[in-house]
Amino acid sequence: MIGYAFCGSFCTVKKSLGALEGLASKYDILPIFSPAFQAFDTRFGKAQSFITSIEEICGKKGIYTIPEAEPLGPSAKLDALIISPCTGNTLAKMASAITDTSVTMAAKAHLRNNRPLVIALATNDALSSNLQNIGIMLSRKNVYFVPLGQDDPFSKPSSLVCDFSLVESTLISALAGKQLQPLLKMP
Repeated sequence: MIGYAFCGSFCTVKKSLGALEGLASKYDILPIFSPAFQAFDTRFGKAQSFITSIEEICGKKGIYTIPEAEPLGPSAKLDALIISPCTGNTLAKMASAITDTSVTMAAKAHLRNNRPLVIALATNDALSSNLQNIGIMLSRKNVYFVPLGQDDPFSKPSSLVCDFSLVESTLISALAGKQLQPLLKMP
């Protein structure tokens, strides 16, 4: 089973949904929702509408809370965990070992089983305040990034967004213990 966690990078959720749909036809997927993803309606869509669609695509109810996510470690339930989109906030928490959401708990619990964690990053501060966290997570065992690049280098020079069309390829490489290359893509 593959865990697929959603964080609050609302402008990239539809791209992540496309990746999820492709995976759901091949894998058993367990959805996981961050508190921000659950709570906020934005100009990109309503939270409950996204959640309903995701649970329909996956064919199962998602994980919403820390207590629901914690058993993922002891049960060794997941073959891999994908966080897509992964916000800079969630990345910073994982880099600092802060476990205060359903997604960070799922990641912590999952990584204790030495299985792959795939990060599909989307953050406006990747090349500024979050750059050190990218470095920390790149150096961690069993952590793999979906290839990424600057999405708008002139208007948002610190922003990086992954190529959501490479989520499945990254998963396949991660399951084989390899980082999909090239990691950095030109816009």
